[in-house]
Amino acid sequence: MNTSQDLRQFAPATERNREVILEILLQILPASGTILEIASGTGEHAVYFAPYLKPRKWLPTDPNPRSRSSIAAWIAHSPSDNLYPPIDLDASTSVWTIPDTTAITAIVNINMIHISPWGACLGLMALSDRILPPGGILYLYGPFKQNGKHTSPSNAAFDNSLRAQNPNWGVRDLDDVVEAAKARNLNLINTYQMPANNLSVVFQHAE
Repeated sequence: MNTSQDLRQFAPATERNREVILEILLQILPASGTILEIASGTGEHAVYFAPYLKPRKWLPTDPNPRSRSSIAAWIAHSPSDNLYPPIDLDASTSVWTIPDTTAITAIVNINMIHISPWGACLGLMALSDRILPPGGILYLYGPFKQNGKHTSPSNAAFDNSLRAQNPNWGVRDLDDVVEAAKARNLNLINTYQMPANNLSVVFQHAE
């Protein structure tokens, strides 16, 4: 009898957004190097993106051991020779250990900054400033307020539900995120309107 346990987790939103996110990544990522994914969650994005992004390498991370187990299980189920095993990394802390063998040229962060304290966003910007080369890319995806206002009633309802779960969570104002990035030498170069009232937001590390 097979008693092995499938540790893969599933996030329904991944299948809905992975193709449109990949379209943007193919446009904006550097042509080579390692893409560091912060808060990889289930790992579904990592295993979907990596084969399409060769010769780039993809390094998934997550501070949650259960998430890292899911990522590893997904990699075992859908291996790719440019996909690293997941590492433990918490963007909200000031101590990060990145493998020395990886030349990070971009950082990707999908659906994190609204489901974490603001300190996680600030930490992400600090990490990006520290490890990205000049011209390196930081890519964010998720819902944002613009000019202090929600862009849809569904985003406003989502914001309320997040804050009910944790008052430190919530949909962030894009202007605040841009200012936090600018303080860490990251310049906004483009935003893309995405399905379901989300945005792709692209920053470039200053030369």
